[in-house]
Amino acid sequence: MRRLAFIVLVLFIGMMVMAAEGTAAEVVKIGVLTPLSPPGDYGGGQLISRGAKLGAEYVNGRGGILGGKKIELVIEDDAGTPEKGVAGYRKLVTQDQVVAVIGQYHSSVMNAVNDLAEQFGVPVFSTQASARVLTEEHFVTTFRTHAIDPDRARMWLNFIKDSGYKRIAIIAENTDYGIGLIEETKAQTKQMGLDLQLKSVVFDRGVVDFTPQLLELKSWKPDLLINVGVGNAAYLLIKQSFDIGLFPQTPMLVSYDFPVRPEYWGNLGPKGNYLMYISYYHPKMKVTEVGEWFKKAYTAKYNEPPVYSAFNAFGQIVIIAQALEMAQSTKPADLIAALEKGKFTSWNGVVTFTRGEGPYWHQWSPPLLILQYTKVNQPYDQATILYPPDMKTGEYTSPQ
Repeated sequence: MRRLAFIVLVLFIGMMVMAAEGTAAEVVKIGVLTPLSPPGDYGGGQLISRGAKLGAEYVNGRGGILGGKKIELVIEDDAGTPEKGVAGYRKLVTQDQVVAVIGQYHSSVMNAVNDLAEQFGVPVFSTQASARVLTEEHFVTTFRTHAIDPDRARMWLNFIKDSGYKRIAIIAENTDYGIGLIEETKAQTKQMGLDLQLKSVVFDRGVVDFTPQLLELKSWKPDLLINVGVGNAAYLLIKQSFDIGLFPQTPMLVSYDFPVRPEYWGNLGPKGNYLMYISYYHPKMKVTEVGEWFKKAYTAKYNEPPVYSAFNAFGQIVIIAQALEMAQSTKPADLIAALEKGKFTSWNGVVTFTRGEGPYWHQWSPPLLILQYTKVNQPYDQATILYPPDMKTGEYTSPQ
């Protein structure tokens, strides 16, 4: 009897192990490493997480990949710091055994993660990190579907030239992103032969009172102030510029698309009016069938229209799924090979990752626009498009 009971127990344990292994084999894990707490831009990270979840839902709802395997996301908070980014990537790869990692938002974090990714061989995607150095080092594991700083600086310098601005002030955080954009703007001003006067101020990331720096810039009397803060700092720069009478009397351009988020007007109210900002998407732009599915699903789930951060994370999950299917393998090396060879349908078009020159390595770039709010509580889709010329819907509006 005891022998029979022992045999039954062994068989039971064996069946449980086989079931567990079978369950593990039925999923393919993708990591989402993104800022979900301060000092990172956790609003951006939340949008990225939402988009990634809908990406997995989209793929799984269509039968999954590789004969029915489901995508499972493992989400980690990098808090916008290199240390937590490196620790998060290491955990995702060694413990969770993900096949790829998306969600990178802060350039300084991804710059640190890139070195580790090259060692482990598991690809990492920039979802919204833009420093040129990230792809300029030509790491085989680094991929990006986001704007890069050379294109951003070139675009706003063309806008500055067309607008007739001459005295340009830049206030930027002391990160790869902030310092990189100052350097890029200076270099391209010279390359383009523009007759501009540039003044730059760099601040520590933890600063919350920018009054001294803003008063210094106000006394310089710029024609345009470029705000290269990220997260809370970007909001504080707008509020404090308004409080000292610098903005909106002096036009302000912010370097990325946080004004499209639903919380923008709640955070700033009338102080946010007349702001210009960079965007990578406008609701009037055409998207693919995949993108249309996402727009409807996101709006239904969150009762608000989707914005770029969510779109881009969604697209990266869909791209990785297509590449895994193309590779017919979950090995990271096979995934990388497929990513380099394939053409993938994302939310806004067909994406490729060629071994381009300089920072255009494994790089696919979205369009760049400059928009302006002209009314308090103005919906994103009603903002004036100031640039590029072929999409322009109006001129810059000054405060009355």
